[in-house]
Amino acid sequence: MELFPQDPNNQFRACVLLLVLLLQVTGRVSGEPGSYPLVVSTWPFLEAVERAWDAVNNGYSAVDAVVEGCSACEELRCDGTVGPGGSPDENGETTIDAMVMDGMTMEVGAVAAMRYIKDGIRAARLVMRHTKHTLLVGEKASAFSLSMGLPGPTNLSSPESIEKWNTWKENNCQPNFWKNVVPLNSCGPYYYEDPLVVTGKMCRGEDQRGTVELRSDHVGLHSHDTISMAVIDKFGHIAVGTSTNGATFKIPGRVGDGPIAGSSAYADGDIGACGATGDGDIMMRFLPCYQVVESMRLGMEPKDAAKDAISRITRKFPDFVGAIFAVNKTGTHAGACHGWTFQYSVRNAEMLRAEVFTVLP
Repeated sequence: MELFPQDPNNQFRACVLLLVLLLQVTGRVSGEPGSYPLVVSTWPFLEAVERAWDAVNNGYSAVDAVVEGCSACEELRCDGTVGPGGSPDENGETTIDAMVMDGMTMEVGAVAAMRYIKDGIRAARLVMRHTKHTLLVGEKASAFSLSMGLPGPTNLSSPESIEKWNTWKENNCQPNFWKNVVPLNSCGPYYYEDPLVVTGKMCRGEDQRGTVELRSDHVGLHSHDTISMAVIDKFGHIAVGTSTNGATFKIPGRVGDGPIAGSSAYADGDIGACGATGDGDIMMRFLPCYQVVESMRLGMEPKDAAKDAISRITRKFPDFVGAIFAVNKTGTHAGACHGWTFQYSVRNAEMLRAEVFTVLP
């Protein structure tokens, strides 16, 4: 009995079927199994992507590969905005925010405003693995990390960060993150002055929306940035991670979107993942990465989901500066941005090395 009857149409359909099956096995059909392992990261942080790729390609879990990739960026002090030695706060001190999320179990571990510990992403993983909590902050996060064996305490400042801080002080601490305080153009100390008393123009019940500051004045490629990374491992499991030393000249104690699940990054093993970078004080009000994943759950392609999340922010804050990458569980990826040109990096089995994708605003 012949495998395929001698009917030209049947033979053609059979050949097409065999070709599709072959392509699926090799991972060359978009949206089909075989598109992973995969590593996606904000910005051209190529060394971090390659470190994560080496890990996941050698059998590491998605979570462990994310930790390896983000750790590489911390060690390299990517753009001066990740790891120790950058982004001094108003007191000249560098602190660390980091987060890791397992998209299969939905577990999250995070640290914020952490002092004296340089390994932010490893501290976040320790929170996830060894506590029932999600987020530890400040010196207590540092004490926890030391108790779990991370090296320290370490001075997280550097000659470069101190020089940057001194220059800022000489410029009367401008720009800064204060508002509705006096004095306006010096280093403080600042105190509150009621705008009703100062202006004499606002009455009870008057629309005050005009007083909201809409600009992302302090955001730039080297002043306010995050590595946000997503990894899909050989089993199709998804994880995300972030690390940052936050906004330059932030008010001490400030925590941005970096350690907040759903804002800087989010993963759901049934759907996909998202990573974000930009003005975290605005982004965390919208949980854009949670929105991206939920939009993909409802059937949106990654490109459309990323654009929709950005547009929700810009409708309220038209001068917002930020960006998002989205990747679904089969490895299709895309990005969206506003206020700057965004680049993100990708490595998969079809690439000889990590490649950079550019997204225009």
